[in-house]
Amino acid sequence: MASPLTLPAETDARDRRIAELEAENGRLRTIRDALITRVESNSAHKPAPYAAFEHSVTLAEQVRERTEALNLAMAELKASNRALNAAREEAETASQRLGDAIESIGDGFVLFDQRHRLVLTNRRFRSYWQDRGDAIRPGISIAEVKRLALETGLVVEEHRDNQSGGSVYRLANGRWVQVSEHPTREGGRVILYSDITDVKNSEDERRERALAEKSRLLQSTVDNLSQGVVLVNDEGCPEIWNHRFVELTGLDAAQVSRETSFERLLALSETPLLMPGSVDSQGHPCHALEHHQRDGRVLEIRTHAMTDGRYVNTYTDITERHRYAETLRESERWVRVVTDHVPALIAYVGADLTVQFCNKVYEAWYGRGDRSPLGLSLRDVHDAALYARLLPHVRDALAGHSVTFEFEETNARGEQRYMLRSYVPNRDPSGVVNGFFVLIRDITERRRTALALQQAYDNLEQRVKERTAALTSLNDQLRQEISERSEIEARLRDAKAEAERANLSKTKFLAAVSHDLLQPLNAARLFTSSLMEQAFGPRTEGLVRSVSTSLDDVENLLGTLVDISKLDAGVIQPDVNAFDLRDLLNNLAREFRQMALGEGVELRFVASSAVVASDSQLLARILRNFLTNAIRYTGSGSILLGCRRHPHSVELQVWDTGPGIPADKLSEIFQEFKRIRPAGAPQDKGLGLGLAIVDKIARMLDHRITVRSVEGRGSLFAVEVPLGQLRPEQQGLPASRVPQGQSLDGGRIWVIDNDRAICDGMRTLLEGWGCEVMTAVSLADLAGQLDIPSAPVDAILADYHLDNDENGVEAVLAIHRERADDVPVVMITANYTNELKHHIRELGYQLINKPVKPLKLRSVLHHVLMNEPGRP
Repeated sequence: MASPLTLPAETDARDRRIAELEAENGRLRTIRDALITRVESNSAHKPAPYAAFEHSVTLAEQVRERTEALNLAMAELKASNRALNAAREEAETASQRLGDAIESIGDGFVLFDQRHRLVLTNRRFRSYWQDRGDAIRPGISIAEVKRLALETGLVVEEHRDNQSGGSVYRLANGRWVQVSEHPTREGGRVILYSDITDVKNSEDERRERALAEKSRLLQSTVDNLSQGVVLVNDEGCPEIWNHRFVELTGLDAAQVSRETSFERLLALSETPLLMPGSVDSQGHPCHALEHHQRDGRVLEIRTHAMTDGRYVNTYTDITERHRYAETLRESERWVRVVTDHVPALIAYVGADLTVQFCNKVYEAWYGRGDRSPLGLSLRDVHDAALYARLLPHVRDALAGHSVTFEFEETNARGEQRYMLRSYVPNRDPSGVVNGFFVLIRDITERRRTALALQQAYDNLEQRVKERTAALTSLNDQLRQEISERSEIEARLRDAKAEAERANLSKTKFLAAVSHDLLQPLNAARLFTSSLMEQAFGPRTEGLVRSVSTSLDDVENLLGTLVDISKLDAGVIQPDVNAFDLRDLLNNLAREFRQMALGEGVELRFVASSAVVASDSQLLARILRNFLTNAIRYTGSGSILLGCRRHPHSVELQVWDTGPGIPADKLSEIFQEFKRIRPAGAPQDKGLGLGLAIVDKIARMLDHRITVRSVEGRGSLFAVEVPLGQLRPEQQGLPASRVPQGQSLDGGRIWVIDNDRAICDGMRTLLEGWGCEVMTAVSLADLAGQLDIPSAPVDAILADYHLDNDENGVEAVLAIHRERADDVPVVMITANYTNELKHHIRELGYQLINKPVKPLKLRSVLHHVLMNEPGRP
């Protein structure tokens, strides 16, 4: 039997050679036997001796030939045997060397022939099978080897190595083997089994270290996030989480583990469970929600599904963002409340000519059915004809100019109305116009009144002409008809008196309705003042400031017209008393200093303790007009407010460094509706009535007004007031000073006003100052809300004009009759008569005229509360 290490190719060649030699030897024997048989068969026909001789000769020759051939064949056979033995020795040596080489290989070695049958193995390969009997033997196929490896449990795990094209097996003993196959030239196959356990372990350790490092970096990253993060695995348990998640959900860190179900874990928290499969109350998929916790925090919870069945939840504390959004919505609500209660059409139009904001009045006027003008272009809001008329003014506003103009237009009911429009541009910090504010007021009634007055004037003139013609025609008969002429002259006087009464009636009408005109403006002023004390975003604060500015313009214009009407109608009568100038001048300096700073002008002030005889409120109105004009026309520089004493008077002076007034214009500046605007000075919104009011008040008080001006250097406006003497009861009173800060915290205030909008605005303003406020529209309403005799109160704010023929004085007296203490009272009114002023003063109440200035109201309340017994 050949050695198992003999090469199969050499053994086959040797066997073929021996078989050929044996076949050749057999043929030679056959030939020999045939020749002998033939010779023996031919000897029967010849004589025996000769035949025997001949046969012997022939046979000897043949034997000799055959013997030579046989010797040659034997020599060749011996040579072949020697070569075969040498080849066999070489083959055995090569086989032995090959076997030694294969055995010396550290990998398992297996050789299969062209039929994929096992031919040769080494000891390393056989060691894999040593505990599984004689399972591997020569002749077994590759498929049987694989089947036995799986059935006997030799191979536990198989992996395909894509890089090398082979396979990697994990054996039952924990070792890892990499298998590689190589074909032979005869069609067989050589398979090598390389032990890669150490390499595999090293690679696993390196992978585990890298994975651990990645896990550490991931956990560190997650721990440093401001959001709460949790990764839930496909089994529904938390796999990765950070401390922020534990903090925001209110869980105990010891409760969170990888063995606890995430659903069971969140059952311990007030935070709702959110997963990729969650749905809302309407059955729609829900991947994000806001949760309001009991401690006031607001969480935004989001879930993110992963492809392998896991998901990530994030928990973000959006409390501040939520509060800011709520504050912004509240501020927008207040802006809406204020603008909706203003008796005018208010809107804001962007640079693209779309309506970005409007109040209810604007919406009711220009809305079409259920469609609001918000978001629409002005081209769509107005009809084509009106839009074409408005477009030039719109372009002026977008160019940065404030424009005011009147248009006649038709409302939704088909009525012709006269509308006064004002466009005020809105600039960003860089000066670019982003849009403009729209303020539209219906002046139809005012226009109709003016037309009626003009018609009355025209009729009067026509009547005068008719009467003059009649008198001319009857001139020759005058002497004879003296009585008729007297009657006609009487009628003319009556007609003239009637015209004068009509004009006076118009003036008195404007003065009388000042309360109703100022009520909505007073409410709007209170609301805007409250809003300006709140902290909103830049856009909202800009809108509030713009609304406040517009209200200031309306208030100033209306107040000026009302003042002129009251002065013309004789409603305002001076109340001359001796008083110390310190309070008046200090308050004016404090009031206008901030206004001057806002315009980039410095206001300097020189105090004075002189005692003068005048009406303090009317004198303050003169000085306010002087200061307002000085700030308005002084682009840069300074303003000085001070006094100059004379032997019998004091001259109150306001100096400015403005552009000055031409000398030929000094006599015109006190005329009504006359404005002198120096070149380069900004256009203002006034009516030119300020100095006209000053002139009327000065004539009423018999005070002399002085004006001096130098173009390019500045102007001086002064009023000369006579010196006065304080009464004995006034001399011991110190001058009042409003302390800095003016804290009203904790002040309990009752507000009585028949206008609920003013009640709401007053509540908002006072609560913003830290007061506790109770509002009512009447005494009965107040009694229905609290117990008047026992309820604590520090001050009462009452409007003089109430509903049902009631007034604030009567309401306060009724309150005092029910209470044991006298509560300080601040009476608010639009009535400027001296009778009411004296009456309020005699009752010991404070008086504030409408429209109420928040700064003045705060100062008066502070003075009242600080002087109240029992308060610090």
